[in-house]
Amino acid sequence: MTAFLIIAVLVLVAIAIWQMTKIFELSQIKADNSQIANDKDNKYNGYLLFAFLIFIYGLTIFCFWKYSEVLLPEAASEHGAEYDSLMLWSFVIIFIVQTLTQGLLHYFGFKYRGVKGNKALFFADNDRLEFIWTIIPVIVLSGLILWGLYTWTNIMDVNDEDDPLIVELYAQQFNWTARYAGDDNVLGDANVRLIDIDRANVLGLDEADPNATDDIIVKELHLPVGRKVNFKMRSQDVLHSAYMPHFRAQMNCVPGMITEFSYTPIYTTEQMRQNPDVIDKVKRTNAIRAARAAKGEDNSDPWEFDYILLCNKICGKSHYNMQMKIIVESEEDYNKWIAEQQSFGTTMMASAK
Repeated sequence: MTAFLIIAVLVLVAIAIWQMTKIFELSQIKADNSQIANDKDNKYNGYLLFAFLIFIYGLTIFCFWKYSEVLLPEAASEHGAEYDSLMLWSFVIIFIVQTLTQGLLHYFGFKYRGVKGNKALFFADNDRLEFIWTIIPVIVLSGLILWGLYTWTNIMDVNDEDDPLIVELYAQQFNWTARYAGDDNVLGDANVRLIDIDRANVLGLDEADPNATDDIIVKELHLPVGRKVNFKMRSQDVLHSAYMPHFRAQMNCVPGMITEFSYTPIYTTEQMRQNPDVIDKVKRTNAIRAARAAKGEDNSDPWEFDYILLCNKICGKSHYNMQMKIIVESEEDYNKWIAEQQSFGTTMMASAK
């Protein structure tokens, strides 16, 4: 009710100001009501162009200064450094071009503003200028595109030649499930039509496929550091996107098909927790949470950094909560953890009793 009254008051005040403005205009009998811009108007508009130029440059500098601390820390995957370099140089080129073009645009807008008696000089064409403003973007964009294609080709090197760990990421509204290929490192066949909740076959694995027997289904993703991981991705219902920001990895999960992505983790979770950027982020986050805790607000428990798998598609009302914890650890710790997990075959035998 209070919000409604505030909005009503603001609307009434706006109407009152508008009516007063109309009365003021009507009272200016001798005023020049011409709708044609004069030299004074053009001069003021030129100054406003410069003021706006200063504003957008100032806002850009402020954003770099204020919000650079919320950027992702150093990439935790083998391909991440090249990905970040490509992103950085793209932003540098865009920033330089934006600075030059916006500066020239506003400068010429002021310099060649309308002045009584001056006539614009019209060029039907200028081959030299057209060549310059065509060939420069072509060269720059061609370089970025070729670099991007080279980087993408390296990132999408999904093959079995390096003895990768095979893991499936299964998406459904609104959670993730991971499936390891087991001792044979081969995922068993699966289909959503084979899902049987009563028998704990939540991913629709083909029970007749021997490769499915040793598959391991978990709700927390563990990865060994330094070993390549090939991800196979499926979706049960709608379009999802497997997004692992710290590993610079993202791939759509499409119903009815299997998509793939591959990367090699280079830092364990504990090592990333010692990263200066991560330490600073944890400190700032926990300061905010401490303030919330002092007020008795929810979501105020101390936070500890973890790698995370998110959904980067708006897949429904609980999309924001679709995430899975990722733990990167030593090969020894990973082997110990995986040995403690039950296989699909064992789970099926237990459910049949």
